[in-house]
Amino acid sequence: MNIAIIAGARPNFMKIAPIIDAMKQKQSEGYNIQYRLIHTGQHYDKKMSGNFFEQLGIPEPDANLEAGGGTQAEQTAAIMIRFEKELLENKADLVLVVGDVTSTMACAITAQKLHVPVAHVEAGIRSGDWSMPEEINRLVTDSITNYFFTTSDDANKNLRSAGIGDERIFFVGNTMIDTLLKQTPYLVKPTIWEELNLKEKEYIVMTLHRPANVDQEMHLKNLIDVIVSSAKGLPLIFPVHPRTAKMLQNIGVASPNLHLIDPLGYLEFNYLVKYSKAVITDSGGITEETTVMGVPCMTLRNNTERPETCFIGTNELLGTDPVAIPPAFERLFSGNWKKGSIPELWDGKTSLRIVDAIISVFSIKKNIISAIKN
Repeated sequence: MNIAIIAGARPNFMKIAPIIDAMKQKQSEGYNIQYRLIHTGQHYDKKMSGNFFEQLGIPEPDANLEAGGGTQAEQTAAIMIRFEKELLENKADLVLVVGDVTSTMACAITAQKLHVPVAHVEAGIRSGDWSMPEEINRLVTDSITNYFFTTSDDANKNLRSAGIGDERIFFVGNTMIDTLLKQTPYLVKPTIWEELNLKEKEYIVMTLHRPANVDQEMHLKNLIDVIVSSAKGLPLIFPVHPRTAKMLQNIGVASPNLHLIDPLGYLEFNYLVKYSKAVITDSGGITEETTVMGVPCMTLRNNTERPETCFIGTNELLGTDPVAIPPAFERLFSGNWKKGSIPELWDGKTSLRIVDAIISVFSIKKNIISAIKN
């Protein structure tokens, strides 16, 4: 069986790495399961893409579609045109897409147009917010997916309510957590640690990149000003997303405890998260990682597609109004932040469950090497 695995943007890479590892394990056990790794090139900056392959041990892609840049429509079109050519030249029995980026949707559409089944890893999650491009990507992808691999019971319920039968839903857990648990012993202390003389639990990590937070200059300035004033002088380490960097150039935010740094590699960033006092973010994936690490997390969004991080984990949804930030910091500093626990099946074995499910669905037979030799 030949599987095309799609990776397009930074959030995808930590999700596909353990799936590739699981496929290699099954190959070593004699299963005839082959993969071709397709990098769409949606993220093409070295710090946003390249070093993730190196750090996570992902093999060099078999193809890079180099479809980065342009508007969302232009990027979607470029990915579809180039992936169609790829699929016509390299036949696949299944296209496996992960997450909710543009590449996920574009490659799912292209595969179905060519009558190739689609499996979606991290299917069924919903924010209910159609102003987010990711939500549109999720809805479109899941409307044409054949096999759904889910991270939570909430995702299962969302799919069932859309009329998806249980025979196509596989509750497997979270592949991002597979990567996190595997890589935790190898986390790397970033240079900023020594430069600022950081100490465990005595600094805060922040990330901001969503349009609702960064596209309006005064709103972004207000958010950062309130965060800075609420942090009680603790260092705020802010790896700046390229989208946010453009805005920050115009608003001139500055404070002795605010440290703007370049984006970090996976191992360096998660080292900072693991030993921080808290994280303040508008990312979805980071809320999953902080939940597993037991790190308090404040999310500057009005909704989340990962409610389990709030109901079960360490995450709290603050919204986008700066007024909610000071009370949250007061709870943090008073020691009243919730402890949280780890959601079901976030145990580091999700990718093996995914590959086992694929093997079961497609009835992939073992290659009996001795029989071939005879």
